[in-house]
Amino acid sequence: MCGIAGMLACGPVAAELAESLTALQHRGQDSAGMVTYSDHFHMKKGPGYVREVFDQGEIVKLQGRMGIGHVRYTTVGGGAVEDVQPFRVNSPYGIAMVTNGNLFNVWRLKEELFFKDLRQVNSANDAEVLLNVFAAALAPAGEGDFFAAVCRAVASVFARCRGAYAVTALVAGKGLVAFRDPHGIRPLVWGRRGGATSGDHLFASENGMFEFLGFDYFRDVAPGEAVFVDLEGRVQQRVVRQEVFRPCVFEYVYFARPDALLNGVSVYRARLRMGQNLAAKIRRQCPGVRFDVVIPAPQSAVTAALACAHELGVRYTEGIVKNRFIGRTFIMPGQAERQRANKYKLSLIDFEVRGKTVLVVDDSIVRGNVSRHIVGLMRKYGARQVYFASAAPPLRWPDLYGIDLPTREELIAHARSEDEIRELIGADGLIYQDIEGLQEAVTRKGRPAFRKPHMAYFDGDYATGDVTAAVLEEVEGRRRAEKTPGDRP
Repeated sequence: MCGIAGMLACGPVAAELAESLTALQHRGQDSAGMVTYSDHFHMKKGPGYVREVFDQGEIVKLQGRMGIGHVRYTTVGGGAVEDVQPFRVNSPYGIAMVTNGNLFNVWRLKEELFFKDLRQVNSANDAEVLLNVFAAALAPAGEGDFFAAVCRAVASVFARCRGAYAVTALVAGKGLVAFRDPHGIRPLVWGRRGGATSGDHLFASENGMFEFLGFDYFRDVAPGEAVFVDLEGRVQQRVVRQEVFRPCVFEYVYFARPDALLNGVSVYRARLRMGQNLAAKIRRQCPGVRFDVVIPAPQSAVTAALACAHELGVRYTEGIVKNRFIGRTFIMPGQAERQRANKYKLSLIDFEVRGKTVLVVDDSIVRGNVSRHIVGLMRKYGARQVYFASAAPPLRWPDLYGIDLPTREELIAHARSEDEIRELIGADGLIYQDIEGLQEAVTRKGRPAFRKPHMAYFDGDYATGDVTAAVLEEVEGRRRAEKTPGDRP
């Protein structure tokens, strides 16, 4: 679940792009990269946080008034420099691109690109494959309507690339392109500054940087829509292909910042409603239990836990302290790293749990590492009973669209009952949100243009409609083969 940004402005963009990527740092901590364009491309990318990759000297070198940037968390490929975005090709024109998402037919596309399109892919990153599919289709553009050529190239991506993606790209001497997969699974928001037709434009995975950079939230890029901003700031847009709108529900559960507005829905308000619906489920499932405190698993569960405590009439306390200088363990590249980080990431305020019946609320339970660690800490510091509640339903299926849930055996809920999961994490009770409760929490308010989000990791209903049992077996088999022994669950 990476973060992307693309900007075309009246002045230099590198410094503001770096700030935009910092605002998206929660979406990826493995690496960062940027490409800008003046009369040629300027690129800098490398492993680490945004602040580690871009110092003031590097920012000065990234000249030009249009650029794209990326922060990465690894779902495919490794940590090699050649896998870090952005990617660029020299033909046609010169194109640089960043993407957020995954293609589950990436292995076949690499073969097609080599033998049919005569293009070599050098990395293990899906983004380079998508870039080459786009570039191969844009090559015959000629001297006609360039936006029409862009739309044909986007249509080719839609036809050949199976999966989910949000994209920003630079075309040398032409302008900035942004588009989103036909189901709108991955997010892409559009901000404007200055005039509506000739001002500055910013496309990003979330809108958290809009206010401090002086951009007004304009709208989401629509599913299947291509947007082109030329060097004079003139905008053309077209919905190239329209399918059922199925944005990823995990954006609301975990990934996005609480101040994000995605697809007409406030992430913060959706999480409050998750907490309300979870409280109703707890009342039904645990009618005789009297909780002393509700404690969130920091940090993305805080909002849901606060609403849950309010609905239950139980004291809320942040009894778990998180070291904020350690990254989000869910998006760390391997199981060994995640387990090691959990040991020094969290600590407890012991008098908030000692002798108490504690209800811990987390946003979700994926592999069970954090849940097991938290329950163990509660026991160590004298909690009388520990109940664990998840604002999301059990995760039982892999995700093929850009979240690091690649194989079913990595998911603690796969092929296990809730009571078996409870025993594995060591809790006295385990309560999961219902699928209906989560869906209702996301769609109840705001102005959602969708009825059901993508939530296949809970119910097996894949948004693109082309994920068969054979596809799952192939993808999981390839991803198992790619993992190192230290990454295995």
